[in-house]
Parts: sequence; C-alpha cells; structure tokens
Amino acid sequence: MEHTATWTMNIVIEEHDGQTRAEAVLHKGDGTTHTGTGLARRNPIDADVPVIGDELAVARALADLSHQLLEATATDIESVTHQPAHLVR
Repeated sequence: MEHTATWTMNIVIEEHDGQTRAEAVLHKGDGTTHTGTGLARRNPIDADVPVIGDELAVARALADLSHQLLEATATDIESVTHQPAHLVR
C-alpha cells in the first residue's frame, strides 16, 4: 500500500505582560486538526529577550501536540486491533 499525505502547521505566538503563549495547529489532510498550546513566563528580573519566550512557548506547544498525536495513534491502533496499545516513547 502506497500512501502520501500533506499536513500543514500554523504556529501563532502572542506575548503580553511577560507571558508568551504559543498555539501550534496541525491541519491533517483529512480535514481534522490537533492544537497544542504552550506557555512561557519571563521572570521580572530577567532581560526582556522575546525570542527566548517564543522558543520556550513553541517548544511546549509542540510537546503538547506530540503527546496528543501519540494518544490519537494509540486510540486508532486499539480500534483496529481491539487490544490495548503500548507505544514506547
């Protein structure tokens, strides 16, 4: 079986009052989406370097998204095999 799919991702980063929020939205080819979110907070005594908050918030959003995809995969495997799925990370 050959299979080709195109998935796209949009990442939106917003910063307000020393807190950065990132939202990573994965658009799958079948029309479904998964959204991961991540937060980063700047310590008031730290220098204001927005890219650091962006990187951390995005990393956390992608980690959240990754976890959601692993859970979705386990659910899909279980629906096909009718057995508990054990995915190794």
